Amino acid sequence: MRLLKTIIATSALSVASLTSAFASTAHDVVDTSLTFNSGILVLAFAGFLALVVVVQTIPAVITLYSMIKKAAEQSKQQVPAEVNSRD
Repeated sequence: MRLLKTIIATSALSVASLTSAFASTAHDVVDTSLTFNSGILVLAFAGFLALVVVVQTIPAVITLYSMIKKAAEQSKQQVPAEVNSRD
């Protein structure tokens, strides 16, 4: 029974991978020249968005560094134990 399950699973995976291989034919090839023929304003806008993302990572990295540094300092500090005894 286990061998049968293995054979069925293997054949199902084989069929699933073959369907995507036969899906694209010669006339379905994507022409990338149309993608990059957008103009300078579209490329400038995409560059601006990339710049915004990069600039936002700088404060995030600084904040993460300071949080890790503070956590490391607090773990090094030894807090004296307080004992309260009531008779």
